[in-house]
Amino acid sequence: MTVLYEDNHIIAVNKTCNEIVQGDKTGDTPLSETVKAYIKEKYNKPGEVFLGVTHRLDRPTSGVVLFARTSKALTRLNEMFKSHEQIKKTYWAIVQGAPKVPEARLENWLIRNEQQNKSHIARPNANNAKTAILNYKTLVRGENYTLLEIDLETGRHHQIRCQLAAIGCPVKGDLKYGAKRSNPDGGISLHARKIEFIHPVSKQEICITAPVPNDSLWQQFAALVH
Repeated sequence: MTVLYEDNHIIAVNKTCNEIVQGDKTGDTPLSETVKAYIKEKYNKPGEVFLGVTHRLDRPTSGVVLFARTSKALTRLNEMFKSHEQIKKTYWAIVQGAPKVPEARLENWLIRNEQQNKSHIARPNANNAKTAILNYKTLVRGENYTLLEIDLETGRHHQIRCQLAAIGCPVKGDLKYGAKRSNPDGGISLHARKIEFIHPVSKQEICITAPVPNDSLWQQFAALVH
């Protein structure tokens, strides 16, 4: 586990593609418990350690995850994440091929299929459909893959994965959304690169950046970003 930022109220870590943020039916140890154990040992804390989950990343996705260390910070961060205006999350994605337009705003209606754990693009205003908006721009274009930077305006289930697949550019390794082959580590090449927000207690501007995975293509693309 790599700690990216830490103070008395919040802690941010760089999640790998094999970790889950919260406990689920797999029974695997979640990142939240790993962070609790880290805090307990580092600060020699007796009893139960408080840690609030403020947001989640899909299991196969890597990148920055922010936790609250106090109930005050958790309450305020929850409100900030709900508004989608006070917290800016930036993602990097390595996709198959290249978008026809190097930079664009994508707006779709998405329906989540719980049984398949997958989202589908629907017609506007279809039953249970929710609007999904993201902005992407091309950072590096390679021979077979392209590195995109993505800013979300909404936070829908599998939004980035679904919307990029819909323009013919599935995320590398994302078999669920049409990628040709899986990644060796079992993850997908979607990385929560950066999170920017006003600290819930100190009110300072905070910007936390997560280094890309230790993978040759990721490292190659990241080195070319200016």
